Amino acid sequence: MKSMSSLRLFRICSRSRTAPSAFHLPLPGRRVISSTPPPLLHGPPAATKSVDTLIIGGGPMGLSTAYHLAMQRRSRSHPDDDDDDVSNSRSPSIAVVERDPTYARSSATLSAGGVRQQFSAAENIQMSLYGRDFLRDAARLLSVHHPDHDDVVDVQFREHGYLFLSSSLEGKRQLEQNHRLQKSLGCRDHVLLTPLQLKERFPWLNVEDILLGSYGAKGEGWFDPWALIRGLRAKCLSLGVEIVDGGFPVSAVRNCDGGNNGNGRILSVDIAQQSQQHKQRQQQYLKPNQQQEKQQQNQQIVRYNVQNVVNAAGAHCQNLLNTLTGNDTSIHPIPVEPRKRCVFFFHCATHQQDPDAIVPHVAPLTVCPVSNAYFRSEGIVTDPSSGQPPTGNFLCGVSPSREEDRAIDDLDQLEFVDHHLWEDVLWPALYHRVPAFGEVKVKSSWAGLYEYNTIDQNAIIDFHPEIPNLLLLNGFSGHGLQQSPAAGRAASELLENDGRFVTLDLTRFSFERCYHGGSGSPVFEAGIV
Repeated sequence: MKSMSSLRLFRICSRSRTAPSAFHLPLPGRRVISSTPPPLLHGPPAATKSVDTLIIGGGPMGLSTAYHLAMQRRSRSHPDDDDDDVSNSRSPSIAVVERDPTYARSSATLSAGGVRQQFSAAENIQMSLYGRDFLRDAARLLSVHHPDHDDVVDVQFREHGYLFLSSSLEGKRQLEQNHRLQKSLGCRDHVLLTPLQLKERFPWLNVEDILLGSYGAKGEGWFDPWALIRGLRAKCLSLGVEIVDGGFPVSAVRNCDGGNNGNGRILSVDIAQQSQQHKQRQQQYLKPNQQQEKQQQNQQIVRYNVQNVVNAAGAHCQNLLNTLTGNDTSIHPIPVEPRKRCVFFFHCATHQQDPDAIVPHVAPLTVCPVSNAYFRSEGIVTDPSSGQPPTGNFLCGVSPSREEDRAIDDLDQLEFVDHHLWEDVLWPALYHRVPAFGEVKVKSSWAGLYEYNTIDQNAIIDFHPEIPNLLLLNGFSGHGLQQSPAAGRAASELLENDGRFVTLDLTRFSFERCYHGGSGSPVFEAGIV
């Protein structure tokens, strides 16, 4: 391998994706996560509505919950009717509240959009199998029929695979153990590859220090998160779901009388939102930063009387809990922190000085051993058999070190990408694994939020023990986008079946494992990022 100083690395000319500041409520012991504090809101609500289920968070998790809940109710009410419009007048109702309808700082839209079944926990494998099937069939499942046309949803699911590599005996044994479980649960297209087999399939890969690879040839890859969000939103609207854009909760009323009506239940939630007329005016005439100022000046409070509330607020789930409980410190907190993750888009020179350096035409999402740095192809890819050169475009990323990986308390931190990760960790790891990556140039980079479960980095899918009508869908720790179809289905089952799972038992992801004295145990992944 060449020394790092001998490489032709083009100067990094990165630009960060930026977005207008968004409103967030404070974490316990932290200042407000915002560059512009929200206004104080007083007085009675301007309007009152009653809904059966209020979902707070309109990303893939919240929208999937609304979709599956509406579909379950529709199938019971109209089992033989395929017309979407029959559900528009159905009651009880569902409302989804989304603070930022542009999704400029959504964790989903700023992610690498990966989907895989290579996990060590059976529940994660099964959830991602359902997510795989949902994405494959999204065009049909999310179709919306109109009299003169149909809205066709293409989530651009690219099944180019995931490749986990191991360079230690312990890691090799773990990949083998994981593989046996994955195969037993229906992952038919997963294969284990020796170094020789890896080199034959991926001639651009350095396998000198590799003992084993685990490759998902089909059913794994990546897709367009924004296309999924748009498809879910349109389908939910066609099913009669109310979507409140630009709204956020400011307070709640709970039943804390200790009587038989359900101690601690949420009775109503006050949502700050804008009038539709004002939204249209500001979208037409104002720039984003001006819109934020005007939004704070033109808010009205709408009170939602509720039967159930779903916390689908992602990295801000504890903020939401604070609002719903009035910052009640006696309530068990949600052990989820907002952390920062950076993604880099780079171009690799397709005409290499070294004739032995092969540029991948199609690189699966490859996870390097030791560093856990990942990379994959990005955008349009070319078929090696076509004779066309590779496009040379790739995405990559890596988690910060344990010492650097901390909760962020100011969204302004997302304005700045941690470029030292590229210089110190990513580029050395990528060049070692793919010699052609010695000639690269970073074209763009951005930072997004990551909901980090501090207990075990796995999901929480359960009702809060002290707020029996608050359903938690939190803490997915990087798996939320790909598992949102299954999580939404599970949430709808809990809501419709007296707190019972139906299709897939996800009891291990209960809130019981998240506080002292709870009966659950942590669910750790082994050998998997």
